[in-house]
Amino acid sequence: MKLQTLLAVGILALLLVGNILATYNYLTEPHPGHNDFLSRWEGARSFWRDDLDPYGDQATLNIQVRIHGRAAREGEDLGYFAYPFYTLFLVWPLVYVSYAWASAIWMVLLEVCLIGSLFLLLNLFGWRPRPWLLALLLLWTLIYYPAARGLLLGQVGHVVYFCEVLTLWALAKKRDRLAGVALAISTVKPQMGFLFVPFLLLWGWQFRRWNFVGSFGAMWGGLMLVSFALEPGWIGGWVDQLQQYTSYTAIGAPVEVLSQEYLGLGQAGEWVINLALWSLMLWAWYRVLIHRDSERLDWTIMLTLTVTHLSAVRTATPHFVVFTIPLVFYFRALVYANRRWGSLWIAVCLLMLWLLPWVQFLVTVEGDFEHYSLYLPLPFGSLILLWLMRRRWWSAGSFIVSTKPALQEG
Repeated sequence: MKLQTLLAVGILALLLVGNILATYNYLTEPHPGHNDFLSRWEGARSFWRDDLDPYGDQATLNIQVRIHGRAAREGEDLGYFAYPFYTLFLVWPLVYVSYAWASAIWMVLLEVCLIGSLFLLLNLFGWRPRPWLLALLLLWTLIYYPAARGLLLGQVGHVVYFCEVLTLWALAKKRDRLAGVALAISTVKPQMGFLFVPFLLLWGWQFRRWNFVGSFGAMWGGLMLVSFALEPGWIGGWVDQLQQYTSYTAIGAPVEVLSQEYLGLGQAGEWVINLALWSLMLWAWYRVLIHRDSERLDWTIMLTLTVTHLSAVRTATPHFVVFTIPLVFYFRALVYANRRWGSLWIAVCLLMLWLLPWVQFLVTVEGDFEHYSLYLPLPFGSLILLWLMRRRWWSAGSFIVSTKPALQEG
């Protein structure tokens, strides 16, 4: 290994350690929180250290005591583990330290996932922004609303987002085994990929990317086998908790919010809107999988991700970090169209994308809960832009199945 590489690795390690120490001293120790992570951490700790079923009553009580200092009351967050059993493997190394240290390490890991995803996207789309714009993008990717909220809550969704981006990047680089492994790990939060995962697997099967499909099957199958070996009845406990999930999560999917809160169409209207979205998505799948219109692959993947987050039974605003993927494509296109002023326009867009959601949050927040209106702008905005910009996506071809020259800003 070259001296420069060793030096870079050493500096990066020092930055990570310093970040963890600062996060612990100034955030997680004096201000315990990260409740989304806490439920997963305490469930994992209860299993690995106390030999308890993470879906059982005692583990649930342990989680509630950490959140509320007592058992949860009616209407409060029940704190269920509520994730596939193999999520415990992600958290395993952190159950042997205090929660303050665990949440500090986890928060820094999520920051790495966000920054790593940005670099992968820049490489995927072949865009090398100017140094000052790259610095602004790095800052923005940590502080804009979905990202920052996910960091404060300790959202596993940021890990899933990284795995999804890594999957796309690895497919583009013909590293199909890595892509399959990353996609399998992304299933720790199924609602973020319940349409994305099957589409990519169907695509891999149709276009004979056997290493991708096989590595996914091996990794996911291995996770399931080990899960059943350690806790044979985990599926039943997981399903029971999922059935009760809606009792303490007040806000549904964006389509539900639009249909029931704003349009007054009720559940029937929600079904009609979802049917229209799924029909559009299936048409796009048909064009790629049957007609083999590979130039539409990237657009179809983005449409699939958008419909996923519009129609999932339950979602959360931190999940909307996935809409960074098409944003990077649009920013690259803007620079390509306007070499002189494109970077400045991107800076303005970043400022607005940071400012507006936080203003909306502060104006509409109700007690400790964000307002359901925050569930609408990003996913529906992404859908509208995907439709309006579809021909630009198609004419650009696919970055995933072909090599594009990098766009270097002077």
